[in-house]
Amino acid sequence: MSQEGRLQNYSVDQVAGAFVLVMGAIGSLLLVVWQSKCHCKMNLCYIFQCERRPPSEDEMKSLQDQVQDKKDEKEQKKQDKQDEQDDLVAKKSVEEKPKETINLDDQL
Repeated sequence: MSQEGRLQNYSVDQVAGAFVLVMGAIGSLLLVVWQSKCHCKMNLCYIFQCERRPPSEDEMKSLQDQVQDKKDEKEQKKQDKQDEQDDLVAKKSVEEKPKETINLDDQL
């Protein structure tokens, strides 16, 4: 018997690896489609159907406001941290200055 054209015997881990690769490729493709800015409908064997619409202008405005709020919070935290460091540096410089002693006898 000729072995040409017949599938080889595969182990379970090889079949599982092939399955994972195929599912990863399908998932990546769906992710690209889902994150696109276009209107799309997905149908998976008439079992699972979903539709994606890009956000409306009102939703985009609220999302931009949320992003700006996050940036402002981050900038405020950064500024607070810088202020704390400046205070520590100022405190250390005051502590390190030698204290001058005044001799009242010399002034008289």
